[in-house]
Amino acid sequence: METADLGSYQQAARLMLLHGVVTESYPRAKALTLVLQWADELAKDFRDLFGYSLQTSARHARLLRRLDAFDASQAFLTVKSKRPFGRRRLAYLCLILACLHRSRIEINLADLVKLLTPSANAIEHLGFDATAPGHKDAVVDVMDWLVDRGALRISDGSMEDWARDHDRGDALFDIDHDTCAALFRPNKPLQHLVSAAGLLDTPTAGTGRAPRRRFAAQRARRLLIEYPVVYFTDTDAETATALRQPTLAEDIARLTGLPVERRAEGIMLVDTTGHFTDKRFPGRGGAVNRTAGLILAKIADLREDPDRASSLHYLLPTAPEEEHADLLSRIDMALPQAGTLEALAHDPHADAGEHAVEAEADPDALEHEGQTGLPFVERGTLEQMITELYEEFGPSSFTNKWQADPGGLLAEAVALLADLRLVHIVPGGILVRPAAGRYRNITAVLPRPAHDGQFALDFPTEETSR
Repeated sequence: METADLGSYQQAARLMLLHGVVTESYPRAKALTLVLQWADELAKDFRDLFGYSLQTSARHARLLRRLDAFDASQAFLTVKSKRPFGRRRLAYLCLILACLHRSRIEINLADLVKLLTPSANAIEHLGFDATAPGHKDAVVDVMDWLVDRGALRISDGSMEDWARDHDRGDALFDIDHDTCAALFRPNKPLQHLVSAAGLLDTPTAGTGRAPRRRFAAQRARRLLIEYPVVYFTDTDAETATALRQPTLAEDIARLTGLPVERRAEGIMLVDTTGHFTDKRFPGRGGAVNRTAGLILAKIADLREDPDRASSLHYLLPTAPEEEHADLLSRIDMALPQAGTLEALAHDPHADAGEHAVEAEADPDALEHEGQTGLPFVERGTLEQMITELYEEFGPSSFTNKWQADPGGLLAEAVALLADLRLVHIVPGGILVRPAAGRYRNITAVLPRPAHDGQFALDFPTEETSR
């Protein structure tokens, strides 16, 4: 590839990683033209580096990812308020896509709701009632999301008119069935699963050290491209070894055009473009962003104060595999017991002995670093910090929404810091992760692809050995 073309190729790669789906109108005009220009090269690199599949047509491009684990930070966001979809909106999205699949080239909102209602009412605790609080708002948010991605186009009427008076207001939509199909395209048939674990990627071919290393290398690249900061202690030994390989940084830098930096505790990808992230921190942001930064500064003051720092307790975080098993069990609680095709379903554990990669010892793999204790900041200390901030800056500095709700603002700020992997929420407080200790030296924003809502922070520049 010519050097002059490399920047265009890298921009196309970042677009696909960031958005997952690119259409004629989403995320912006001419984005699809750029991706299609490099479709063959991107498809090969995504397959070789990550095991991902890039599917393209004249009207869309779709990146099908392979999941190594679930994480609670991934979310669909509403178009206008940028709030995460709750369970109702996610359920309505799936049901509405199913209704659109059975429709022709256009449909009005009133008819769509008539199709949605019996399907929603057949699901316990879901339902749809136009007079129930929040139900119509959820439908409007889902329709806005589909319009934003080019799956629907409003040709007449208004959703706002329907929301105000569903008996008189209406809206007519043109349907792009190709884009609708691209938006919901799981890697495996969902009706054949007995557990969400069946959606996860596991090595199923080859035995011995070489296949394991290839799989670990792909998993390492996926971790780096999907998450803001990868801590070595959060991975298995083979993945940690792959993360340390110089070729990994070279491959990712060539694909994205972004530098990879290593620290003693982990590895990161720095967003020098400012356009490869769905959220920026630190930054001008809103009240939550600013409060999260101020809380980190308060934590830094606490740790630097000899009198108070001596009273800090250091605790071991829960092992990542235990947290993931808990998350998986909570996801599986929502699986329907009736109608599952047990005879066709694939139990991800039933034939592990038949297909799993052989787990023989690798003498060249590094000993997996043991977990070290992290500073524990109690809930009461955090509440004292937010109180001090309100006293120092005044309640009006935290906008109308939060000036009378410091507890709610604290909860949002802590959730943001946890999503950034700067803190780890535990019962009674938080554990402060290594990157948070360098907050005062943070100088840049890291990327985290926003296909399901992700973002990141930078470490300051210093030698790994330090």
